[in-house]
Amino acid sequence: MTESMPVESDAPRASLDDADAASDQHPKYPITARTKARRRAVEVLFEADQRGMLRGESGAQRLRELAAERASHSANQTEAPAYTREALAGVADHLTEIDETIETYSHGWVLSRMPATDRAIARLATWEIVWNDDVDAPVAVDEAITLARMLSTDDSPRFLNGLLGRIGDLADTLR
Repeated sequence: MTESMPVESDAPRASLDDADAASDQHPKYPITARTKARRRAVEVLFEADQRGMLRGESGAQRLRELAAERASHSANQTEAPAYTREALAGVADHLTEIDETIETYSHGWVLSRMPATDRAIARLATWEIVWNDDVDAPVAVDEAITLARMLSTDDSPRFLNGLLGRIGDLADTLR
């Protein structure tokens, strides 16, 4: 059976500035400092994807350059949190492997057919699950689901939960 793929608009639902307001409206989805850092990383990944910067052999380098630029120059003129910078560097270091892993375990869905927001969330969470020893896989999956609820389609949390759950089950063999 093929999973249903969420459909999305071209932009995330809400901006980073709305994060605190979202936590007030949805107290069961608390917005921690780490969640805000992840969200900022997702926004940079989304931007890089939409600008076509992640394609080709130099995609990782272009992501590093954009991440460095966004670390100090963002829409709200605040420096990116340390975890945002760490996560973006990690995704850049493993971008090809991350994309191959997502395509392998997304059961019939190629990366290009996924909503861009879901791709960004999946890339970040896959890096956390497979290559970041400081984050437990269930935490990375829960955070990804929270971000999907805030930023993407109604079907995205379920889709990402299935995909990232499969990746989490095999994380030790994927390293």
